[in-house]
Amino acid sequence: MDERSPARAVCPAARTADGIAHRRQRGQGGEFDLDGAEAGDFADNAGMSADVFDDHGLPQLPGRDPQDLLEQTLATRPEGDLWVFGYGSLIWRPEVSHDEVRSARVWGWRRTLRMWSRINRGTEQSPGLVFALMAGGSCRGIALRVPQRLAERELRLLWKREMPRAVYDPRWLACHTPQGVVRALAFTLAPRSPSYTGELDDARLIDILRTCRGRYGTTFDYVARTAQALRELGIRDAEVERIMRLARLHRIDGPAGA
Repeated sequence: MDERSPARAVCPAARTADGIAHRRQRGQGGEFDLDGAEAGDFADNAGMSADVFDDHGLPQLPGRDPQDLLEQTLATRPEGDLWVFGYGSLIWRPEVSHDEVRSARVWGWRRTLRMWSRINRGTEQSPGLVFALMAGGSCRGIALRVPQRLAERELRLLWKREMPRAVYDPRWLACHTPQGVVRALAFTLAPRSPSYTGELDDARLIDILRTCRGRYGTTFDYVARTAQALRELGIRDAEVERIMRLARLHRIDGPAGA
């Protein structure tokens, strides 16, 4: 079943205080300049259906209840507007109503392609990969501001996208932006998580980039779109760029054309 609810509106074109230009397209939920094919893809997925929110029959992780974690996160939410830190697909497919985007950095956490994806970018039999935020180093991304009046509604919707199986550890992290520090929700991954891949050699990584596909497409396309979005923000992530060079070396290509 593939019934999608009507696409949700986001804010009109705007430029943030730190100079990042945004073309926020109604019904697409996307940022940056999108080509026609990608824009249509965003429109199809901006209104996520009930089956997108479920766990697709995969078992819940022991001791990890998504609803309990949501209520804990709501109970500890800072007062005022909701801030969300984006470091992967939340940059180029936020699907959360927001009225400001800032460049941001978190210290003590790094972006790494070390999380198994058994739904969106792979399957249970052939899991793909997505980025996770893990302890150590620092990470540059974006901070999305959700108006206070929409905060709980948007957080509950975001939960259905990011936490159907409660694989992440949600945390309120200090995000350093040009306008000051904000406390933003970030989805982090612990090394003890069964979704953590451990170290992957390049041969395994190449095989995953070449072959793994899930509900939203291939692992390669996910990485390429993230790399493109980071470049458009002026962010050079050495590991992301290394993975893209590796893909080009082995002639792996996809729709993103990155």
